[in-house]
Amino acid sequence: MSAPANSAAETIQDLKDAFMFLEEWTDRYGYLIDLGKKLPSFPEELRVDENLMEGCQSQVWLVSHMKEGRLQILAVSDAMIVSGLIGLLLSVYHNRTPEEILATDPAFLQELGLNQHLSPSRSNGLFSMVKTIMAAAKQHSA
Repeated sequence: MSAPANSAAETIQDLKDAFMFLEEWTDRYGYLIDLGKKLPSFPEELRVDENLMEGCQSQVWLVSHMKEGRLQILAVSDAMIVSGLIGLLLSVYHNRTPEEILATDPAFLQELGLNQHLSPSRSNGLFSMVKTIMAAAKQHSA
């Protein structure tokens, strides 16, 4: 599997540009929902308790593994907005080297304004997903 076309920093800038273009939060939520609709399918056999995220209001299953030196992340949620948040995180972190993931500061989530526009439980769930992704990257870093 080849590297993503854009670096994590370029992907984050693309997300910031999209959020700036969409001035209303209703439009930004629509953008997130569209990201969620583009998630790859999540195998039913992986929807087990050990893959269920803690700290999320909705149900979120997240798994990761290394392939050719890159962390592969697969996740799904039963909620549309949360699926969009997963899509956003995967666009930045999926199929990157552990070192690139660890070097990518999740502060971009605040810069997008997500912390002010998500419920506290959704915000906690989002940062729980980031923490899980960072932990997986750290586990596999050289």
